[in-house]
Amino acid sequence: MQRRDAIVVGGGPAGSTVARALVGAGLSVAVLDKRSFPRDKTCAGWITPAVVKSLALDLEDYARARVLQPIRRFRIARFGDRPVENDHGAAPVSYGIRRFEFDDYLLRRSGAELATGVAVERIERRGADWVVNGELAAPLLVGAGGHFCPVARHLGAQVGRAEPAVGAQEFEVEMTPDEAAASPVRGDTPQLYFAPDLAGYAWIFRKGDWLNVGIGRVGADKVSEHFDRFVERMRKEGMLPERLAESKRKGHAYLLYTDATRPLVADGALLVGDAAGLAYPESGEGIRTAVESALLAARVLRACGGDYSAAKLAPYARAIEARYGPRRRVPAAGPALAGPAKRALAALLLRTHWFTREIVTRRWFLHEHVPPLSA
Repeated sequence: MQRRDAIVVGGGPAGSTVARALVGAGLSVAVLDKRSFPRDKTCAGWITPAVVKSLALDLEDYARARVLQPIRRFRIARFGDRPVENDHGAAPVSYGIRRFEFDDYLLRRSGAELATGVAVERIERRGADWVVNGELAAPLLVGAGGHFCPVARHLGAQVGRAEPAVGAQEFEVEMTPDEAAASPVRGDTPQLYFAPDLAGYAWIFRKGDWLNVGIGRVGADKVSEHFDRFVERMRKEGMLPERLAESKRKGHAYLLYTDATRPLVADGALLVGDAAGLAYPESGEGIRTAVESALLAARVLRACGGDYSAAKLAPYARAIEARYGPRRRVPAAGPALAGPAKRALAALLLRTHWFTREIVTRRWFLHEHVPPLSA
């Protein structure tokens, strides 16, 4: 039996961030992930300046061998309407990244012992220890494995039953030089298209020579049908080259913060990022919440002095609610869809520069009104 001070299940931004913080505090940390890195991840793929600060990310170092696309503008529309374009100035308000590169970079720099390509098949509680796969033991177990995280399941998450999830589909493909030269999609201008029923939105986003096209909708029903229509429209409008419209898609599910009822802590264990159901409800964005929840968890863990009882970990759950607001106390009956009046009002507002710039972009997607957490 091998022993470590902490086991982190999941190597995405939440897992790598908490692992790095614990390694920095002098703990021996093992990170397990069922996928081998680098690996693809369904995500539009951009990070805000707040994330850059929280990760203490050296952008110059990062950009040497990876895609880092400055974002200065947004094109936003209700599906079927003419997009409204807003310029946010010379300084980037976000950066496009490829999750294939970004997650691997964060994981490698964490300093933790990495066991990628290793699925968690068994979790046991033995005395004061958690034992994973009958081989690795630690007094602390961190669940960072996304919506279907095995640690979350072990702690009581009712995946697919009591939690209305967002279904997402996406593909990210590289354009040929000719396609890139002819593409009307600007790298500094992500395009967002909201569904008329306000149940989600689709996007097309260029990062260098890469095009990322995707959709996210509350509830998993008919996501593919909605995505089919969006892809066809982008193809007809010339935004998406014919060859790329048939690209293989990847799927994903995650929870919006207000719909997550899974416990955040237990004796010797806690959940961070998508495993905790922390995506922003307005945008579905989860990178910032993943990083911030990991930093909040690390602060609490360092203060525990090795006592990881549920009572000692409870301040983490309180810190999450202080940061993001109260969580739902009982399971939702299903996705809450907008009524006719709200849909009509949204149709009007999404045609205005003020609403798309100040509310959709600056508040819902960039969260500029919320100061970043420091690393």
